[in-house]
Amino acid sequence: MKLCRLIILSVMLFLFGLTAPAYAKITVTVAHTHVETHPQHKAFLVFKNYIENEIGDRYEIQIYPNGLAGSNEQVFSLVKLNSIQFMAISASLLENSSKQYAIFSVPYLFRSEEIYELFIRDPEVIAELQAQEKRKFFRPLSAFTAGTRNFYASFPIRTVDDLKDRNFRVQIGRNTGLMMEAFGANDYVMSFKDVYPALKKGVVDGAENNELALVDQRHGEICKYYSYDGHQMIPDMLIGSEEFLSSLSPEDYAVFQAAAMEAQRVEIREWKSRVKKAIKQAEEMGVSFIKVDSESFRKKVLHLHNSLLSDNPAIRKLYVITLKYQ
Repeated sequence: MKLCRLIILSVMLFLFGLTAPAYAKITVTVAHTHVETHPQHKAFLVFKNYIENEIGDRYEIQIYPNGLAGSNEQVFSLVKLNSIQFMAISASLLENSSKQYAIFSVPYLFRSEEIYELFIRDPEVIAELQAQEKRKFFRPLSAFTAGTRNFYASFPIRTVDDLKDRNFRVQIGRNTGLMMEAFGANDYVMSFKDVYPALKKGVVDGAENNELALVDQRHGEICKYYSYDGHQMIPDMLIGSEEFLSSLSPEDYAVFQAAAMEAQRVEIREWKSRVKKAIKQAEEMGVSFIKVDSESFRKKVLHLHNSLLSDNPAIRKLYVITLKYQ
């Protein structure tokens, strides 16, 4: 009788093991505005795979590309509410929330893209940015490159004087406005989607961005001259919801942080590959690429550094970190 009971109990435990519901995974949402071939999407795939390979029994990562979750501004609001957990957003758009991100729009802060990449990979930089963000409901985990911002126009720009009295679309930000004023140029702030019609109608003479804008946004159809002055290098920050990240165990948080650093490595690699292709495509469109004396441009605005540091103490520590790479 005792043996029969043991057999029945064993069978019941076996059946319960087959039918008992497993713990539900936590769904983690990532949203961005780019197409699936963009370097950032490829980076987020690496982010997803890294986490699911390490702790996939507890988390499922869902990625929404192509602006399916809304504009960057809309997604940013949702990240702060923890309705979406992760996104990549330009540091220039974060300036309104956190003044330290203005460091990236300081003109001619980096003398080369290699120096800029060393800076955004520096753990001390991310630690400094993280230290000030908890009260802002989001936390940066790493930075993606968005290349170098250069001037392009319907006319050749070979010297800084070629900018004088010309109209250029620029990103929003006080630092950029002061830079354009120092150049004697007129700055126009408008939505990125409005740049192409503005160029076509002659509302602006040119714009400033990386090489991808020439082909992805078709700006190269109108602007046939792209000049490498390298005035700004502004990353897209991979940020997460502070509410979500604070809920993680130290072990799980370490996995998410490591995934963000791996995503950064892949994004930088993929970005360089995409830029090479964009240059070839732009050349086929008839765009000429001009190497300029960037130091002559830099000298025009170098006096702004001290005043920007004085006006915005939040960037001072990050500025000091840049000096070790100069």
